[in-house]
Amino acid sequence: MNRSDQGQRKFESPASLIAYFLRGSKWIFLLSMVFASAVSFLDMILPRIISFTVDSVIADKAPDLPASVLACLDAVGGVARLREAPVLIAVIVIAVALAGAVCRYLFRYFNEVAAERFVKRMRDNLFAKIQRLPYAWHGANSTGDIIQRCTSDVETIKVFVSEQLTSLVRVIVLIALAVHFMWGIDSTMTAAASLFIPVVISYSLFFYSRIGNAFEKADTEEGRLSAIAQENLTGVRVVRAFGREQYERERFEKQNEYYTGFWIRLIRILSLNWITGDVMTGLQYLLVNIMGAVFCLRGRITAGQFIAFVSYNSLLIWPVRSLGRVISEMSKAGISLDRLRYIMNAEEETDPQDALTPPMDRDIRFEHVSFSYEDGAGEAVSDVSFEIPAGSTVGILGGTGSGKSTLMYLLEKLYPLGEGQGRIMIGDADLAQISAPYVRSQIGMVLQEPYLFSRSIEENIAITSGRYGREEVQRASKTADLLDTIEKFPSGFETFVGERGVTLSGGQKQRTAIAQMLIRKCPIMIFDDSLSAVDAETDARIRAALRKSTGDATVILIAHRITTIMHADQIIVMEKGRIREKGTHEELLSLCGTYRRIYDLQLAGSEDLAGDAEGREQDEE
Repeated sequence: MNRSDQGQRKFESPASLIAYFLRGSKWIFLLSMVFASAVSFLDMILPRIISFTVDSVIADKAPDLPASVLACLDAVGGVARLREAPVLIAVIVIAVALAGAVCRYLFRYFNEVAAERFVKRMRDNLFAKIQRLPYAWHGANSTGDIIQRCTSDVETIKVFVSEQLTSLVRVIVLIALAVHFMWGIDSTMTAAASLFIPVVISYSLFFYSRIGNAFEKADTEEGRLSAIAQENLTGVRVVRAFGREQYERERFEKQNEYYTGFWIRLIRILSLNWITGDVMTGLQYLLVNIMGAVFCLRGRITAGQFIAFVSYNSLLIWPVRSLGRVISEMSKAGISLDRLRYIMNAEEETDPQDALTPPMDRDIRFEHVSFSYEDGAGEAVSDVSFEIPAGSTVGILGGTGSGKSTLMYLLEKLYPLGEGQGRIMIGDADLAQISAPYVRSQIGMVLQEPYLFSRSIEENIAITSGRYGREEVQRASKTADLLDTIEKFPSGFETFVGERGVTLSGGQKQRTAIAQMLIRKCPIMIFDDSLSAVDAETDARIRAALRKSTGDATVILIAHRITTIMHADQIIVMEKGRIREKGTHEELLSLCGTYRRIYDLQLAGSEDLAGDAEGREQDEE
């Protein structure tokens, strides 16, 4: 089976999942962090230049600079030269600012490039993973929730990695440099300013779990809201046909209000987090200014040092606040990562080792097959055994919930048979040992409710492969009694089919799906009540055309109409998951059982309709 490099790997923690998604963009992120660190360093130089200018250029204090900087200063004429030409200081400031701007641009550029590659890898791997998940998994998870995880949660993780996590390095560098330069000015003031760092981290950790819990609930409710919107957008014709607009609007508004309530609670927690940060920042700024002013008046520090310290403190406030924000945002990202881990850790559909690819134009045998869905509703099929000779046509009749469709899902390996649930044989090969993609390439199936994509009719019919030409598409359409209908459309085969085929009638969708299956010329063809939406006359034409076109293929017809299956070589009557009757049309009629009762009811209904039509004609005369 074709699979990505992820395979069946399990991600034990959110960090392991981030590390996996970072493949291909990790080094670009690191490069952006290098430039972020350079920006932090250059930001720290400006206050030192200002302090030097005030104390040593304007005043006469001996410059307190590193030896390497003093050597460069002496090379251009020393402090005296700067006093004579103060424009040099402006040039230095501009040069530092320009260097900071270039580094900031490169940081942003590489960070955004890495972020887009990161999110692309996330989307690619999630989509590929979902494609490999079993049919049962898709049945247990709503489309809206899956979309929510692959869009909103992906964006949340992208923002965290590209804006918070990559900035963490810059924050740490800024804090380290700011404390270093501040300590060189006055250790007491630095200690007082640094006291607020553990306070910020502490209240951020306090809000961490609360933000995470609130975000998880809001994210879950957003998924349910997306599911309602998705259902209504795809089913808008049904909603309007039954006049349920008001009901669906109220249902959406109720869920929207519920969802909004969770976000308001989350905003309340975030607001408390930010206002706490504002109070702590204000207290720190106030304390530093009071102490700096007192120390400056007492002569403990110079005016230039006071200006530099206040500047460094201002630069320290932002990274400390950012550190707190990284911690709080980490809780939201953690929830989103857990939601993506649910998808990435889901068990994929796998083939057995050395899977078989035998000829499929062989006899099909169900041997004591029993199967139950995971909903706990009991056995869908129970101890079913029958044989379908290769090249024959078999009809399966039964009411809703009788298990007839389940048999076909098992034949297509959409659901696997477990231990002790019997087996299905294709010739001498056990279906469980045959490759699932190979099975589905050899079995054509038309569902009762076919799904059409937002493409042209021709593209929908030839969707299984790009090798089919217009002639083959026309031939399949003619067999499905669709060609005349298509030719009446203004755009013919280029007619655009709306999402899920909403622009076509139910019968047209079913006939398009039949043509889509016929063009593949599979050795096994399954029609799962796929003629239910067409009238009896069209049904008869399609059945006649199918008998001529299917050739040596094994055909399985699942239907409620006896007229659809009465010419089959073998007819199976299902009831409550078991086979009640089996035989030809004539044999089953002679049994006077379930089949005969259904036949009489349908025949009587047809006669009543014919009588009503004849009566209306007589009334008109």
